[in-house]
Amino acid sequence: MTTPQRKIGSGFGTRSTAAEVLQGIDLKGKVAIVTGGYSGIGLETTRALANAGARVVVPARRRATAEEALKGIANVEIDELDLGHLESVRQFAERFLASDRRVDILINSAGIMACPETRVGPGWEAQFATNHLGHFALTNRLWPAIARGRGRVISVSSRGHRVSPMRWDDVQFERGYDKWQAYGQAKTANVLFAVQLDVLAKNAGVRAFSLHPGGILTPLVRHIPKEEMIANGWVDEHGKPTNTSFKTPEQGAATQVWAATSPRLEGMGGAYCEDCDIAESAELPHDASTFTSGVHAHALDPNDAVRLWKLSAELTRVDAFAR
Repeated sequence: MTTPQRKIGSGFGTRSTAAEVLQGIDLKGKVAIVTGGYSGIGLETTRALANAGARVVVPARRRATAEEALKGIANVEIDELDLGHLESVRQFAERFLASDRRVDILINSAGIMACPETRVGPGWEAQFATNHLGHFALTNRLWPAIARGRGRVISVSSRGHRVSPMRWDDVQFERGYDKWQAYGQAKTANVLFAVQLDVLAKNAGVRAFSLHPGGILTPLVRHIPKEEMIANGWVDEHGKPTNTSFKTPEQGAATQVWAATSPRLEGMGGAYCEDCDIAESAELPHDASTFTSGVHAHALDPNDAVRLWKLSAELTRVDAFAR
């Protein structure tokens, strides 16, 4: 780890919004790519970056939906991308690179959560493939433009990472599927990806961070039955939120916007953030019901970060840093 997992006193907190953390920051002339930038916290991330002057590229699996959601927001362009299909990733990256632009900010925000067992590509488990492998391939294919931008790559993880470390003996859940274990592994992979990317990219002036955006009721929960959300104490029988710790989408977008732009993070990298600050370490048992703060050590293990990078490069057949 380059940067210790200790709070730095950012001046922002749990209820800060993306617009608030960008006050006084001028992003004119900057280019940002935000996956999932047309729904939930991704939409609010796009809005905040664009309002601060950045040109925001939103690659979308559902282009018509993205066009409707982003209507009226200036400085935004939409392209097509399905993170679950590596050919789609390659095509998007090639189109962007052909524009001869740099990438100043890449926010890998798109994701799926606790979905029924689904296989994509050559039989990969969908949460690992979409949340991690698709973003791994995208970042590596965009590397020439990212290196030119000398900016930041943000990997949106979750406190869900503490549910499961990497399951090295059965990464694709071929011996029995559990939706929350699969989600936990994918979120651990998001953190490990940022750890190793930062090691590889910092000499080029590019830094990487991962983060937990907070608990937010967005379309991400679409695969979770209402009965399960009631049992978890998230909503009442009418579907109204009952957990007062939930953030609004504007608040949920704040940490990834802060990590992507804050001058306080200059010279830092590889750290996991939450509530618009670097998070503390948390040595807690794997428990899906644990909502306390902090990052578990298994998600920061440098050896596992190297191992995951090698596995991901083998599976996707792309590695911008291969010798």
